[in-house]
Amino acid sequence: MKRPTIMDIAAAAGVSKGAVSLALNGRSGVSDATRARVLEVASSLGYRPSVTARALSSASADAVGLVLVRPPRALGDEAFFFQLIAGMQSEMSSALLLQVVSSRDAEIELYRRWWAEHRVDGVFLVDLLVDDPRVELMSSLGLPAVVVGGAGHHGSLASVWADDYAAMTSVVEYLKSLGHRRIARVAGLSSLLHTVRRDQAFLASVVDGVIVAGDYTAEAGAVATRRLLESGEAPSAIVYDNDVMAVAGAEVAGGLGVSVPDELSIVAWDDSVLCQHGRLTALSRDTFAFGARAARALLAVVDGASPTDVEDVLPELVVRGSTGAPSARG
Repeated sequence: MKRPTIMDIAAAAGVSKGAVSLALNGRSGVSDATRARVLEVASSLGYRPSVTARALSSASADAVGLVLVRPPRALGDEAFFFQLIAGMQSEMSSALLLQVVSSRDAEIELYRRWWAEHRVDGVFLVDLLVDDPRVELMSSLGLPAVVVGGAGHHGSLASVWADDYAAMTSVVEYLKSLGHRRIARVAGLSSLLHTVRRDQAFLASVVDGVIVAGDYTAEAGAVATRRLLESGEAPSAIVYDNDVMAVAGAEVAGGLGVSVPDELSIVAWDDSVLCQHGRLTALSRDTFAFGARAARALLAVVDGASPTDVEDVLPELVVRGSTGAPSARG
């Protein structure tokens, strides 16, 4: 098929070729309505500017992008991302353009628009899927990107990651050393690569391990914990995929009269102020430094460096008052 051109867009949108050029390059001189119509037509036609044409425009957008697929209210509970973003920003003189959207499709459409408008010089990709369409999209657009997490599934893109499999194995081995055998896991979203890797490590280390899916919210943590503790074979230890679900789980256990850690040990993923004040045992890493590392990797790619694959340090288990040897329930 013939590759669509600016003239094709102009004809379909009912505007001049000059107006299309202004709209696609994010320049002034066209109304917001015209710009939106041009971008919509360009997207529907599958338009992609030639590499040569884009190379002639050397102006930097002086911004990088980060898109999170989250309910807006849920984002405020995730201390991990605030520390990650702070670390990213600490390494950059350019702006960090942050957008929260409701779906993966909306995220992908936003990347296309940013690229067409030359709004960003590169992007961070988080929450990698096992088979992630964003990896191929970045390569096809030629938009510099760094995958935060997900080694082995990031194609030719740069990546900064930590070994979730090894980290989960270390948690389970610690609990088993205390004498726990009935261990459960309250997991994050099942579509995410890091959830899959943690599930694999958990099931490889725990005989008849039980996994309950969650979504990182307090509500999900509470529901999952109640379900586990009211089952016929209640676990003596639960590993949660984030701090918010772990804190909610501890509250449910207390409401059911289950003593922590005497009758139930609790471990949280990603240490935070919530874990520190709640005296929860947690996997800890320097998330600020992790974000800074990701920013340096992205800036290098934007400057023309070859993509690199950087493994971060393994998270360290910080033992507090929420874990101990099993007793009445163990």
